Amino acid sequence: MSLYLKLRSIYHRLKFYRKINWYKTLYFNFKKFPFSIAKKIPVYFYGKVRFTHISGEVFIDAPIRRGMIGFGQPFEKMTKANGTAEIALLGKIVFKGHVQIGKDYFIYIGKDAYCEIGHLSGFGSNGKLICTREIVLGNLARIGYDSQIVDTNSHQMIDTLTREKFPMTGKIQLGNNNFIGNRTSIMLGTQTPDYCTIASNSLCNNNYRSFGNNILIGGIPAKLLRENISRDWEGEQDMIEDNLIIRY
Repeated sequence: MSLYLKLRSIYHRLKFYRKINWYKTLYFNFKKFPFSIAKKIPVYFYGKVRFTHISGEVFIDAPIRRGMIGFGQPFEKMTKANGTAEIALLGKIVFKGHVQIGKDYFIYIGKDAYCEIGHLSGFGSNGKLICTREIVLGNLARIGYDSQIVDTNSHQMIDTLTREKFPMTGKIQLGNNNFIGNRTSIMLGTQTPDYCTIASNSLCNNNYRSFGNNILIGGIPAKLLRENISRDWEGEQDMIEDNLIIRY
């Protein structure tokens, strides 16, 4: 490798490291993991972030790599963050591999709640995840910007005639290779199959697995729009890995 290429590589690495919030990164890693894991710095925080609570449990069920989990990771076309990122972690969150979350996120994992995020899954900027019971995202569940996943109504709803109380929470489970468009709301009780595409500006609140794999759903509320359709995951594999996996 020529001197120019070596210097160029060093420059880009230093430029990348400047984006990392090292104070929050080191604090989180050494507080939440045993030293043997923390020293590898598997979790990076980029830019400003507020830790409202981080008393919950964090597990990585995958080979440990530096920066494999990125909060506020700048992988999108948008480059500027508003500095509103916030985490409230009281329950348990499990990462099954490399996970990336865009800028200005809000993540709330309630006490006794369980959240699992699969390999190469994550959110675009301004994403919200509110987990009070259970949320499970399969591998390659890619969720567009301005979207939210919420497993609770937050307030008790009743039938005004019978006084029957409706469930306040419901498990959410997204299958593998799900492609969720921007400004989508995924609400309590949502279940999706593998290779499911959700159109932008949709609201999901049902079990869609009976439609089978390779489907497009969308609307308010979401319904089946087309069968035998999928994002070209195989064709985009190299691009996805290059954009999302940190190799420094």
